[in-house]
Amino acid sequence: MRAWLLGLLLCLVGFGVQADEPLPAQVNLVSEHWAGHTNADGSGLAWEIMRVVFEPAGVKLNYQLVPYTRAIGLVQRGEADAWLGSYRNEISERIIYPRSPYDADRIVALSLRSAPEATLQNIGRYRLAWMRGYDYQHYLPGVQHFQEIQRRVGILRMLELGHADFYLDASTEVEDLLHEGSDPALFRTTELIRLPLYAGFADTARGRALVELFDRRMAELLRDGELRPIFRRWQQPYPFDEDMEIPDASP
Repeated sequence: MRAWLLGLLLCLVGFGVQADEPLPAQVNLVSEHWAGHTNADGSGLAWEIMRVVFEPAGVKLNYQLVPYTRAIGLVQRGEADAWLGSYRNEISERIIYPRSPYDADRIVALSLRSAPEATLQNIGRYRLAWMRGYDYQHYLPGVQHFQEIQRRVGILRMLELGHADFYLDASTEVEDLLHEGSDPALFRTTELIRLPLYAGFADTARGRALVELFDRRMAELLRDGELRPIFRRWQQPYPFDEDMEIPDASP
């Protein structure tokens, strides 16, 4: 077991701060739709993880799919308990984060094969694009020129027309884009960084009670190896076997 994971487990097992109110009967989670992660029918890696975290403790999972920035707003206003897919400290206002991530994003750069090869060290020199609200400029060095887009439709064409040098997204999303294109061989993907994924909770008494439960249950599940079969079932790498970079968002 990697040292960072052992330290996380010891820290979480010893985390004994009492919440301000008893656990609610239901946790209301919101998320953008990501295929295989948060499917509309309630299946997917993330929904399955959340169920094994909360439901054995008597907290039923309720979920809703909304655009990413709207999900954040719902949690900040207390209209939902947490949203999925956040990077740690991505949002600080009226939000609290658990100690444990539940997964990790492999962030890749998509470009034409004719473009220069991207590295973590040089990516900031180029014209970049990513989905609105993802804020990769906080996690990559030296970013100077970027645009945020509303939808993933037309990204391959955007690169072909030279409107951006690289499109950045999680590897699973980029794979789906390439499958939809007429000639995937025109493009290249390069992995840049692995970022842990968190649930961002409302900074309320209810949210603090749910965060405490989340951290306690994640420690138990990691200790007992109960998450590993879920990642295997969804054909995703098990992130807790590897070192993950866990940067805070820069101002």
